[in-house]
Amino acid sequence: MTDLLDPVRKATAAPPERPVRTAAARTARRKALLHWIAVHSLGIAAALFFVLPFVFVVLTSLMSDQQALTRDLTPNTWEWGNYERVFNTPGFLTWWRNTLLYAGLGTVLTVVSSIPVAYALAKFRFRGRKLSLMLVISMMMLPPQVVIIPMYLFWAKQMDLSGTLWPLIIPMAFGDAFSIFLLRQFLLTIPNEYLDAAKVDGCGEFRTLMKVVLPMARPGIAAVALFQFFAAWNDYFGPQIYASENPAAWTLSYGLESFKGAHHTDWNLTMAATVLVMAPVIAVFFFAQKAFVEGVTLTGVKG
Repeated sequence: MTDLLDPVRKATAAPPERPVRTAAARTARRKALLHWIAVHSLGIAAALFFVLPFVFVVLTSLMSDQQALTRDLTPNTWEWGNYERVFNTPGFLTWWRNTLLYAGLGTVLTVVSSIPVAYALAKFRFRGRKLSLMLVISMMMLPPQVVIIPMYLFWAKQMDLSGTLWPLIIPMAFGDAFSIFLLRQFLLTIPNEYLDAAKVDGCGEFRTLMKVVLPMARPGIAAVALFQFFAAWNDYFGPQIYASENPAAWTLSYGLESFKGAHHTDWNLTMAATVLVMAPVIAVFFFAQKAFVEGVTLTGVKG
């Protein structure tokens, strides 16, 4: 009897739910596609927002003197000689050399002096540790304009270093509050077990720092170095205060202002000079962006 009823049950059974499931799957796929389009559209719009001004600067730098004053967006003739004219401007190569000295040497001094302080604040336990960290954070919140007058009087009157970049470079040998704090946050992510194992093997604090901590802290060090290099390369306030009286000590950021004043109608040359100032920074970030992003991301893992 059961065998005879099976065909009847199968005939009266509810149809499969494949159409319902297929419709739900199609709806889910449609929503996923719309979400993908929305996210990528916003990303493309944001990218164009940042890229188009740079494209405009590059295209204007390749125009002739007459066309740069028009509303044309693309060059009629590609004037690559504009960059040569900028390089041949008296003082431009001197500004390059001064900027490389300021940014390069300042970055090295900042990193070398900030690492030991950040290591002590992250891994040592001593009385006044929290107070020292609070002082570092307080220095980060102190605008440089607040102390510029006493600092200028010290370097210009007492040390007789006005008209040079040394008042900007020498203080970097004593650390930077932001660099110390950023490195300290990154070093907190390194497990103490590695340091304890190194000390068990006979390493002192200095050797532990050099052999264990520094190799593991490369992303954080790279992020700090890039931050400091960009800040020094783009610094306008410092050279204006200390080096404005001596054109031989001008940097690119300050010299570009003088160049723009001398070529205020030659927008093609001004844009060419701007491209030459921005190009090294863009190239450095392009090649070091992986370490930079990793270092900035990992600094927030522990507090």
